[in-house]
Amino acid sequence: MFNGAQFLQFPDPKASFGEIQTLADEAYLAIKSDIMRGVRHPGERLRIEKLRTIYNIGPTPLREALQRLSADRLVVAEGNRGFSVAPFDLDEFNDLNTARIAVEQAALRLSLQNGGIEWEGGVVAAAYVMEREDKALTGHSGPVPDSWEQANAAFHASLVAACGSKWLLWTRSHLHDLCERYRRAAVSHGVGDRALYVEHGELAMAALARHADLVCDLTERHYGRTVQVFHQMLRQ
Repeated sequence: MFNGAQFLQFPDPKASFGEIQTLADEAYLAIKSDIMRGVRHPGERLRIEKLRTIYNIGPTPLREALQRLSADRLVVAEGNRGFSVAPFDLDEFNDLNTARIAVEQAALRLSLQNGGIEWEGGVVAAAYVMEREDKALTGHSGPVPDSWEQANAAFHASLVAACGSKWLLWTRSHLHDLCERYRRAAVSHGVGDRALYVEHGELAMAALARHADLVCDLTERHYGRTVQVFHQMLRQ
């Protein structure tokens, strides 16, 4: 993430390929973070000159970063018109959630089957942090704090940590990331109507009790509520 103290200098025209790649990585992470957090709004035009001013990175690495974000479907390439932040799309979120639930449930079943004492300790620790963040979010207005998003990611990752399948975990993590900006928007909009600490607490208890069917059912309902809140947000 960039701040005033971290601004990079514009690359020298004679900069090496490696230097440009490093700057492209920095730009990719910075712009992606701002899209996820809602700093760069859905539909916002991403003009190179404007981005140079914001991120203090030259045009070549910025264009490469935007191409990568386009491949992630977080940015839309508009031909000669440049790039813009991908708009919110309820159909896409529904589809992402369908895939995410299927993968998550498969990973959960394996994790509950394979998890030992270390896995249980990881779930307990992550659930403790999650409960604190959920309760701190009660009554909160405005964007979802990064600390909540980090705790949420760590909590759900702890439940599947003993899955044992690298491909399942990679796919699950990728879908989790693609859902992030939708999730942040929905939680920010509808946290007042949800007891998130209860939902997460029920998931943790069911997982530690090795009730695989219940964990899978609770997970589907938990993610489904986020889609419902997001739908309400779009209607309003």
